[in-house]
Amino acid sequence: MIRMFHTSYIEISKSALHANLKFIRKLAGDEVRYCSVIKGNAYGHGIEHFVPLAEECGVRMFAVHSADEALRAHMVSVSGSHIMIMGMIDDAELEWAVQNEVSFYVFEFERLRAAVAAARKQDQKAKIHLELETGMNRIGFDWHDREELAEYVLQNRDYLHIMGISTHYAGAESVANYLRIQNQIASYSRYQWYLRKKGIRADMRHTACSAPLISYPQTRMDMIRIGIAQYGYWPSKETQMQYLTRNGGRKMTDIPLRQIISWKTRIMSIKKVDTGDFIGYGTVYQATDTTMAATVPIGYSHGFSRNLSNLGKVLVHGRRVPVVGMVNMNMLIVDVTHCPGVKRGDEVVLIGSQKKNRITVSSFSDMTNNVNYETLVRLPREIPRFIVA
Repeated sequence: MIRMFHTSYIEISKSALHANLKFIRKLAGDEVRYCSVIKGNAYGHGIEHFVPLAEECGVRMFAVHSADEALRAHMVSVSGSHIMIMGMIDDAELEWAVQNEVSFYVFEFERLRAAVAAARKQDQKAKIHLELETGMNRIGFDWHDREELAEYVLQNRDYLHIMGISTHYAGAESVANYLRIQNQIASYSRYQWYLRKKGIRADMRHTACSAPLISYPQTRMDMIRIGIAQYGYWPSKETQMQYLTRNGGRKMTDIPLRQIISWKTRIMSIKKVDTGDFIGYGTVYQATDTTMAATVPIGYSHGFSRNLSNLGKVLVHGRRVPVVGMVNMNMLIVDVTHCPGVKRGDEVVLIGSQKKNRITVSSFSDMTNNVNYETLVRLPREIPRFIVA
């Protein structure tokens, strides 16, 4: 038994990650550089655990959202990997980024000027990625900025290392956005060719994340930024179906991606509940028969959504057993009536496998109308994480 002052723990499978990376790299091709996206605490897997593990699997570039995530990744990197900030970094943090050769997205002139100022102060080039607005209307240099952008970059080329020219697609995981994505691809091509003709060339063109990697092969370019797929999940069911139909009509059971995370706890207490009695808060659940109710020390404060009240499932003795009553802040109750010999201390699997059954993150998401991403990133950093084979 793992000794710890916590009510649950997470296991991260090295073999599953290795298999996912192998599949993704085969899909992208040998000439395309790989960047591992670890924003949102490595999608809930834990930056401090995931970065060294991914480096063991050959990853040498990581993308984060913000400077605080970049610092965490930088501190635990054992292979001197490159770190790229795709989102927030304050002007005051730019000097740290320049000094430590952390690259960062530039998507507005204020940040571009601040990057040059930081580079001058450090007497060292700032490594930047020019993000282009192509139709998502979130962040990025607009097409009408092109002349001013090109002029400023060329004037300050002694202080800028253009590592990348990038954009982000607005919903490539859904076929409903097909036309919008095609327009974005065309807009990116026009913009980067304009910059190229002006003499601005980047080390890498990169636009693809997990969904466009699969659904729009032309977006792979020089580098891919992969998040959800490396952790073993399809960006959407549509994306999975597109892959299957494009690869010889494979069956739904032919799934090359493997979920790398498991979340486990143990039964805290077991109580016999008589027919007609209510279980938990209020009158949400009434026992229709004599019921063995097991209390589990996990609740919505641990990332097990309150929306899973009377809906969720966990594994006990290899059986899928239902959550009964309301999910509390720190506890939930499950019906273990049909688990012979069940006792206090028995393993409960919240996500992962037990005997021949499995609880997936998708099953959580489907029941709560959340996406995989949301379920994963809600797992608290405080839950201990362990690397397993």
